Amino acid sequence: MTHVVDRRLNGKNKSAVNRERFLRRYRHHIKKAVAEAVHRRSITDIERGENVSIPSRDTDEPIFHHGQGGKREMVHPGNKEFVTGDTVPKPPSGGGQGQGRGQASPDGEGMDEFAFQITQEEFLDFLFDDLELPNLARKKLKDTEAFKYVRSGFSTQGIPAKLDVVRSLRGAHARRLGLSGARRKKIRRMEEELAALKSAPEDLDPAFSHEDQIKALEDEIADLKANVRRIPFIDEIDLRYRQHVKKPQPATSAVMFCLMDVSGSMTQMHKDIAKRFFILLYLFLKKNYKKIEVVFIRHHTSAKEVDEEEFFYSRETGGTIVSSALKLMHKIIESRYSPAEWNIYAAQASDGDNWNDDSPICSKLLADSILPLVQYYAYVEITPQDHQMLWYEYEKIQERFPQSFALQQIADPGEIYPVFRQLFERKAA
Repeated sequence: MTHVVDRRLNGKNKSAVNRERFLRRYRHHIKKAVAEAVHRRSITDIERGENVSIPSRDTDEPIFHHGQGGKREMVHPGNKEFVTGDTVPKPPSGGGQGQGRGQASPDGEGMDEFAFQITQEEFLDFLFDDLELPNLARKKLKDTEAFKYVRSGFSTQGIPAKLDVVRSLRGAHARRLGLSGARRKKIRRMEEELAALKSAPEDLDPAFSHEDQIKALEDEIADLKANVRRIPFIDEIDLRYRQHVKKPQPATSAVMFCLMDVSGSMTQMHKDIAKRFFILLYLFLKKNYKKIEVVFIRHHTSAKEVDEEEFFYSRETGGTIVSSALKLMHKIIESRYSPAEWNIYAAQASDGDNWNDDSPICSKLLADSILPLVQYYAYVEITPQDHQMLWYEYEKIQERFPQSFALQQIADPGEIYPVFRQLFERKAA
């Protein structure tokens, strides 16, 4: 009998290798399901994975069969219509009565599917495959462990710079008291005897003279005091060094500013495209940071910070002054998000329509006040038409800040994900 022992180092998750192989094999189907899921979700809805369905025909494994090899003679009993050499006609298509692999569809069409669940981490891995955040060298990511040294008691070993003098002297004093306590007590008792002997009119011990007894006590007291003095003032075992340990510290977090034009020229289709783009950006940042905040700013002639529901579905509209949103964003950064503690990202979605006098103001605000503070600023113009004045002003900004500013145009929903990949594609080192 043969015994097979599985010694693979997979622990309890013995199917982990098989699952990874499965995900690699059906990568195309999973990425398609992930892309469709993005269209259905809200910006902050990432606390779950996704159900993926694969047609059963794509899950079939190749198998071996025994073929009808060799020369065979077969007898079919009950055959009264055919004789040897007759040709059997092929039955019409779809006329078979065999049992299929599943129930037929009422309308004559159907497809067997194999469904399974991918986790949130796998969902994000497939969604942002081969993408990266720009300018990561400037600050640490949230998932990069950051530490700081904190006090953690004392140690008997260390470098001189960490020596705690007070603690060491305190320990030395306690050691000296412990080692010399019995001797000091004996010295005090013998000194009392010596004083009594010197004041006594007669010898305490007739076998020794009065002078000999005094000298013996004095010699013994001197020896005890010498022993006490030989105890070192401070010893190596008394030294105490301040001990520090590395304590995990939250690294800088991230904040994403979503700026959207809600003027009269922005239709519901434009807003839906902007929403999908913001969803991708939020998910992408969430994959790299454990803590991320989202600030929604909508604007027409004036800008206002709102929640997600009002950001996308409010019916308020008006003219267009883009600089109002940029001024509000700069004000919020100064009051709540210090660039020393936060990684700041921004995405602006607009159809490009703006007052001509306001576009140069936007360019100046970006160059002087906002771009020096942010990690990355992406402008997406949602329009199939020719570019507006705002686009040409932003092109000048891109020439000055090629690493932290990018702009792209989206004409229809099918371009959302390709444009997003262009904005965040991995650059060659």
